[in-house]
Amino acid sequence: MELIVFVLGGAFYGLTEFIYRGWTHWTMVLTGGAVVLTFYLLIPFLFNMNVILAALLGALIITAYEFSMGVIVNLWLHWDVWDYSSRPGNVLGQICPLYTAYWFAICLAFFSLIKYNRNILF
Repeated sequence: MELIVFVLGGAFYGLTEFIYRGWTHWTMVLTGGAVVLTFYLLIPFLFNMNVILAALLGALIITAYEFSMGVIVNLWLHWDVWDYSSRPGNVLGQICPLYTAYWFAICLAFFSLIKYNRNILF
């Protein structure tokens, strides 16, 4: 089941980025798979949290994964997959508050959907 969650999460993440930017990178598919698998493994914990706090935690998890991947692919390997250095509040050009806010909104919608409609996943 974990492999299916990873693959579907990666596909969704890559598709989301493709719709938003017009392209994606294979490392973002891996990042998305890791993010969604992490959420899947945390579902029992997330269901017991207030949905706002769960969305905040989700946004921070995504931001942490993106920062880690950005350090590897952009700063160490110099692949230049993305660069947020022109965005206010950015950290090393890899993450910024604006995208963390976007992830919060997406997590809020997603976690609300699954928390209040548990039969979607089970």
